[in-house]
Amino acid sequence: MNVEKAMKQLQQRGFQVSHFPDRAQAAEHVCSQITGCTVGIGGSKTVEALGLFDRLTENNTVYWHWKEPGRATQEKALLTDVYICSANAISEEGEIFNIDGTGNRLAATVFGHKKVFIVAGTNKLAPDFDSALYRARNVAAVQNCARFGKKTPCQVDGKCHDCRSQERICRALTVLWAPMNGMETEVVLIDEDLGM
Repeated sequence: MNVEKAMKQLQQRGFQVSHFPDRAQAAEHVCSQITGCTVGIGGSKTVEALGLFDRLTENNTVYWHWKEPGRATQEKALLTDVYICSANAISEEGEIFNIDGTGNRLAATVFGHKKVFIVAGTNKLAPDFDSALYRARNVAAVQNCARFGKKTPCQVDGKCHDCRSQERICRALTVLWAPMNGMETEVVLIDEDLGM
């Protein structure tokens, strides 16, 4: 994947972009910018791999439903100063894709925070819009269905069917073409395979 092209395109679209060789440096960068804040975290294996929750709770009030399960925690995370999540895919053209089943992560990336951090391994990069959409649906969503033990058609053959299953987790899709008005958004790219 062409990381330099993706960075340039993201910047031209108005996103802040930072790039690190490993998760430790990326985590240090993110944590250095957040102190004395309320912080919401979306479901993310990448955020978990960076150890952000434990570090951020030292100087901030942090809401993450993976640590305190329940809708109440997800709702509190929507009302924070800062929100942190990952992406299911990022095109080299600078578009950021996320698929969600509950909608908390999607809602948080489009409204309500002073700043959003999107942390992602470079394994999430795809050459263009169509391949990024394919990755979000047929790689990330399929792997997440397996992780959550969902009985969906994609678990049979490993590809999205736009199914009508009650256990479907890909219920909505967002594509960020630019940061939302009034909300700073920083994409933190990491030269590691992280997340789904």
